[in-house]
Order: sequence, then structure tokens, then C-alpha cells
Amino acid sequence: HGSQMFGFTGTPIFEENALANDFGKRTTGMLFGECLHKYVITDAIRDDNVLPFSVEYYKTFKQKDNIDDEKVTAIDEAEVFADEQHLTHVVDYVIKNHHRKTHNKSFTAIFCVSSVDLLIQYYQLLLDKKAAGEHDLRLATIYSYQANEEDNDAQGLGATDVDYLKVAEQGASYSTHSRDHLERFIGEYNQEFSTNFTTKDSKSFYQYYNDIAKRVKAKQVDVLLVVNMFLTGFDSKPLNTLYVDKNLKYHGLIQAYSRTNRIYNELKSQGNIVCFRNLKQATDDAIRLFSNLDNKDEIIIPPYEDYLQKFEAACQVLLALVPTVDSVNELQTEEDEFAFVKAFRDLMRVKNILASYTDFDFNDLPINEQTFEDYKSKYLDLYDKTHRQAEAEKVSILDDIDFELELIHRDEVNVTYIINLLKGLKDMPEQEQDAQKEKIMDAMMSELELRSKRELIEKFINKHLPMIPDAESVPGAFEAFWEAEKQRAIKVFSETEQLDADKLESVIGDFLYTQREPLRDDVISMMKVRPKLSERKTTAQRLIQKVTDYVDTFINGMGGV
Repeated sequence: HGSQMFGFTGTPIFEENALANDFGKRTTGMLFGECLHKYVITDAIRDDNVLPFSVEYYKTFKQKDNIDDEKVTAIDEAEVFADEQHLTHVVDYVIKNHHRKTHNKSFTAIFCVSSVDLLIQYYQLLLDKKAAGEHDLRLATIYSYQANEEDNDAQGLGATDVDYLKVAEQGASYSTHSRDHLERFIGEYNQEFSTNFTTKDSKSFYQYYNDIAKRVKAKQVDVLLVVNMFLTGFDSKPLNTLYVDKNLKYHGLIQAYSRTNRIYNELKSQGNIVCFRNLKQATDDAIRLFSNLDNKDEIIIPPYEDYLQKFEAACQVLLALVPTVDSVNELQTEEDEFAFVKAFRDLMRVKNILASYTDFDFNDLPINEQTFEDYKSKYLDLYDKTHRQAEAEKVSILDDIDFELELIHRDEVNVTYIINLLKGLKDMPEQEQDAQKEKIMDAMMSELELRSKRELIEKFINKHLPMIPDAESVPGAFEAFWEAEKQRAIKVFSETEQLDADKLESVIGDFLYTQREPLRDDVISMMKVRPKLSERKTTAQRLIQKVTDYVDTFINGMGGV
């Protein structure tokens, strides 16, 4: 009988954001009494528990000077925001900018809209444009197909995804029109992912919901379209972008925005919010209610121009240390190299944030893109040097620095990209070929995943390319060459280390599937002659490094080749 009850909430209900029901407005304070402690979003950002937001607003139509956004939203919403031109502009924006927002699909996005009818139109438009070859985004959608699916205020109705699933499962008030479209969209999903889900069976529908959640977390879905579902309580660290074409406010807004701001890696510096409606006042109101508007600068990251100044300052630090790219080679001590690595890493961090802005243009920066890439190549040279020293068990102060390689990864510069350059090389006049070869080598040296492939690609250029009849035969010839080199590398690896070749391939396969380094016992089990107990640790470390190097060379960064 002497017990006490404590309530915890992420987004409390105050008088201002409470919804009226049959019992009037009910607030968190009414249920739990006095608030004992507050830990608000500003505190979480300062403690590095969550990320701040970058909020951008994109207009798809011009408004008359004497009509503000609030009036347009209230009066003409059904007409303006359901207009085909608006929908097309929004979809074109997503297609054009998704790679920028997600750092070449290193992350995923949710796209939330105000009603199922609009979602159906958006999804069909995206499917049509994908069929026309305008994008390669992997899509998914789910909704409850109940009769009254619109959520124009998106204030947060207290309903969870489980509630929506129950409504959909019961089907008591569902819209046949909405359900038929969802069944068709699930059919597209089944085709994309080789699954077999349906709305016609409640168990299958639950499984579909869970499968979407898993694929978003595994970065297998690029854009998930929803009305309400997945906007509360769904945590996916690789999700960094929210496209918004619906009205959001108060806890509904904060909850939706917060899908994007979970800590993940160095590449994920903020959650990206792209609003296709004017939610600026609503965003300010939500921050005021759940934190303090004076702290807005800590919650919403500064504008593009501020980061241009930050980049310029970081650039000055770098150039004071190494005025030219070649001067990196002249650094005398490891302490100087350490300082360069830190200076360039700081520059990359700012460039990473700048690159997520729609307005980003390298021409705005004090150094051009090629110079930046050249410095990056020197940065990677030092990473390679540290890597080699670590293998030789030589102590270096560079071991103490995190190179933050996530900031470097670019999916578009992969082996597929190099093959296209090779096709161009095959068609070029002889006098232009040297310049093209240099371009290919520069591209490989500026990308971490391509550096390990440089020697093999040079071998292909020098020994195989002259024998290929025309440019169109280059991809097939390269694929055959790569497969042969892959098998040769496995054979050399097995013979040099006296390994069972089948077990080696099995360990490599497990590594690729789990994305985790092989265990010591697994690599030792590959050996035909087991090492002494005292030698097992160093032997296992050497073999694990060789497996990792093999995967880096022959599998990572292949871009579907």
C-alpha cells in the first residue's frame, strides 16, 4: 500500500497540445501530478544522445503576396496540395536530392503525407518514374486502409502502429479502394524483395509490417511512404531524412522529426527534415513547448551560409599547415602528420554537413573539388601507412586518431564508374589516353574502397584492354578478368597459409553475411596444420586481416559488377 507511481514521457501533453474528448482536455499533469524532472531534447543533443535537425522548406507553387501560408493551408489545401503539379514537383525533388540527403543512399528516408489518397498518388507516381528509368529508389509503403485515414493536423492522436494494424486487420470500416491499392503496392514490394505478403490475411499483414521495419533498419528500403505509421516509436539508426507533405504540430511534429536523429556514425551529422509545406511556425511552437525557443540554434542546425564560413575557417587551418597538396609529402614528423589528419578531418566534417544542403555547390568553397580530392588522397595515404605499420606491430601516434572513414565513402565512385571510364578510354584517340588513364588512377586513389583494387585495374588496363575489340566488350571482359583474379587470390591465400580452400570460402561468406569479422576459432579451423597455443592469437589476427583485405579488394565497392 505504500507504493508510488512514476510516469515517464518523451513528449508530454500540456494544455496547449491536449486534444479534447468526452471527458474534456486531459494533460500529463492531470494524470501524474507535479513534474519532478525534465530532460529535454536540448539536453539530449548536448549529451550526444541524439542529433540536431536540419530543416529545409521547399515551395512547389507561388503564392499571391496578400495570402499567407496559413490561409492557403486552411482554404485551398485540398486543391493546392492534391494538385498533380505539386505532387510532381515534390517527387522530382525527392528523386533529384535523395542521394544528396542520404549521402548516396548510405541512409534511408520516410516520406509522410496527409492522407492515404495522396499517398496512393505519390506512390504510383514514384513507381511510374521508376519504370521510366528516372530513379532506382527502393520503395515501400504501409497504411491502415481505414475509412477516415486523413490526419491533417498530425497533432498525435495517441494511436500507435499496433492500433492502426488492428484497425486494418479487423476491416470493419476499411476503404476497399485503399485496400486494393495497398494490395497492388505490396505486390510490387513482393516482386522487389522476393516476398509473399498480402492484406487479405491478418497474420501476413503483420509480417509485412515487421518486414518493412527490418528492411528500413537494414537500409534495403530507400524511401518508406506513410500517413501516420512509423512516425512514433520507430527507431532506425540508419534513417536520416524525413520528407514532409502534411501538417505537423506539437508532439506529432517532434515525434515525426525524431525518427531521423538517432546517433549512428560520423557520416550522420544531423537529421534532415524537408518540408513541402510551411511548418516553420509549427516547428518553433513545438520547440518552445518541449524545450525553449532560446535553444533553437542547438536543436536546428545553422543555415548553409554559416557552414560556408565554418568551412572557410577550417580550410585556413589546413592551408596554414600544408599550403599545397605536395607539401603533405614534406611533413617531417609524425606529429605534423597527426596535425594534418586532424585538420583535414575537421574540414571533411564541415563538408559533410554542407553537402546535405540542397543549395550545396563546390563553387561556393575556397578550394575547388579536385584540390579537395587531392588532399583526401594524401589523407588516405597516411591511413594506408598507419594500416601497414599496425600489421608490422610498429607503434605510431597516428594509431591514436580515428580517421572517420565514413566521411569518405561515395557509392557513385565504384568499379562500375571505373568501367565506364575504361570504356571511354577504349574509344579515345591515342594522344588523349594518357590523360584518361591519369583520371582513372586519381579516381581510384581518392576512394578508399578503390585503392586496394588499383594494382589489379592497372593490370587490366595494361595487359587486357589492348586485346579487347571495342568499348562495349569492356564490361564483360573485366568481369571475366575479375572472377579469374578472385579465384587466383583464393588459391594463393590457401596455399600460402596452408588453408582448406572450402573452409576459407565459407568463412568469407559468413563474414559478408554477418558483416562481422571472423572469430579466432573459425579462422584457426581453416588451417591444415594448427599453430601452437602461444601463436594462435597472432596467427588468427594475421588471417583475419587477410580475409578483410580480400573482401575489400574483390567484393566491397564493386557497384553490382
